[in-house]
Amino acid sequence: MKRILPLLLVIGMVISGWGQPALAEPTVAAPAAESTAQLFEVQCAGCHPNGGNIIRRGKTLKQKALQRNGVDSVEAISALIANGKGVMSAFRDRISATEITALAQYVLDQAEDNWQ
Repeated sequence: MKRILPLLLVIGMVISGWGQPALAEPTVAAPAAESTAQLFEVQCAGCHPNGGNIIRRGKTLKQKALQRNGVDSVEAISALIANGKGVMSAFRDRISATEITALAQYVLDQAEDNWQ
């Protein structure tokens, strides 16, 4: 039994990874277009179906409304997504900065295509 206990301790350390160097964090790649569309459906479409706005009619994601409201760039849309405004919630604590930028680009692309 005295020989087995140290062996079990070593096996447990190996299995748990104790004493192993920490692996570097994987780099986060930009989401693919398909996953960005899915992210929009999950996070945004509840209030913005097809680029509309079920809460405030004038605050749609259509190109004219984005221009009228001064949020017609990736930077401006990203800031709005991250920080929220008025009744729109902030998403900076829910999704990554990479996802926020991808969503902003997705919104601009969809607005240019009239959400078709």
